[in-house]
Amino acid sequence: MFSTLARTVAIGVGATAVMDLGGEIVRRTTGVQPLDYRLLGRWLGHLPEGTVRHESIAKAEPVPHEREIGWAAHYSIGTAFAGLLIATRPGWANKPTPLPALLTGLATTAAPWFIMQPAFGLGVAAAKTPKPAVARWRSLRTHAIYGVGLYLAGSAVAQVAPKRAKG
Repeated sequence: MFSTLARTVAIGVGATAVMDLGGEIVRRTTGVQPLDYRLLGRWLGHLPEGTVRHESIAKAEPVPHEREIGWAAHYSIGTAFAGLLIATRPGWANKPTPLPALLTGLATTAAPWFIMQPAFGLGVAAAKTPKPAVARWRSLRTHAIYGVGLYLAGSAVAQVAPKRAKG
């Protein structure tokens, strides 16, 4: 029997993997590159020195192991967001339904719009990019795919490790 923590990790990692697979499908079909998680690692690598906001994260000094740091953070964040869904809807992990998963995925768009994009020098909701509306749509699409991933991963975990009744 899976503990709640094990379910959360499995769902979070699974949902994040679905998001990455979706990003790869988008890249192959449209040529649009997903976020380079090396930049997330670079941003995190600059935090200990007190740098939260960059004029351009792409032009910031690289940090050692930024790719690995970025990917680890990406999956950790995906797992934390899955944990929020499970914490706010405790029975959901046992009987996943699509709507809470999709709404959670869409709600997580707040993180790039209001935290990451401003910190990377792109402005709130990508306002400083050449095509803010396009960037916003891409963030929504990516996080909607994550929401689908939450439902798919939650359903898979519920099938593989059903919650047993106590007694």
